[in-house]
Amino acid sequence: MTTPAATTTGTTPLAVTGRRKRRPGRWLLHAFLITTSLIWLSPILWALYTALRPYGDTAKYGYVSIGGSYGLQNFITAWNRVEIPKFFLNTMIVVVPAVILTLLLASMVAFAVSRYSWRFNLLLLMLFTAGNLLPQQVVITPLYRMYLALPLPRLVSDNGVFYDQYVGIIAIHVAFQLGFCTFVLSNYMKTLPKELNEAAVVDGAGVFRTFWEVILPLCRPPLAALATLQFTWIYNDFFWALVLMFTGDKRPITSALNGLKGQFFTDNNLVAAGSIIVALPTLIVFFVLQKQFIRGLTLGSTKG
Repeated sequence: MTTPAATTTGTTPLAVTGRRKRRPGRWLLHAFLITTSLIWLSPILWALYTALRPYGDTAKYGYVSIGGSYGLQNFITAWNRVEIPKFFLNTMIVVVPAVILTLLLASMVAFAVSRYSWRFNLLLLMLFTAGNLLPQQVVITPLYRMYLALPLPRLVSDNGVFYDQYVGIIAIHVAFQLGFCTFVLSNYMKTLPKELNEAAVVDGAGVFRTFWEVILPLCRPPLAALATLQFTWIYNDFFWALVLMFTGDKRPITSALNGLKGQFFTDNNLVAAGSIIVALPTLIVFFVLQKQFIRGLTLGSTKG
């Protein structure tokens, strides 16, 4: 009767000792993660601290100093001087259609190359993916000339060409982001059971109905993750808007930040405040889609 108790008593210190042996490693892991997080967040925290100080205090005490007054005046000045609401609307005109079109077209291509076996499905997937390997700066000269020559109806273009139009900026973002989204969605769709297609055919569903009502609803996690990434990447674009958009009032909000820089003097405190305001929408989108984003990134991590 005493043997089980003795066995239990004898194993308990071993378990406790095992947990104690793992504690130093866990402490080191937490210390590493905290240090990495602080290093990653330090530029943002420093920008926030700089934005809260007037330029006179930083000129007097230096940027690496504590003292003086703090307030939101830089944020108010940046909001009014850059006309952030107007340029934010310009950005949404580009970002929202570009994200929707990219995910819609990518999901269609991914459905075709992952759910059906035909001769050129792998070649088509490689073609879409290979577009991501081409640096954007390499094609800027021919693309610029192409945008000056390609005609557009007057209903969507005031100058009759792609250049200096929202349609042109949307098109270039869709073209460059389509390959990555197709690759991610096709890999996820390959994990879905083939019996779903067979059951849909038995029920009389066609190809489009199978895609729209059966497969696409199951792709919400990767679509949410890709929507978060695409919104962030396209929203933060500065290169294409600067090269392919001539009219300053039509440029997105990242380009509008140049208005905070003077010809002979730049108030870095003001620029820091404007940058933080501009970054807020991407943070909001991430926190709204955080659960779906993490779920989409961890799909298949525990499989097998």
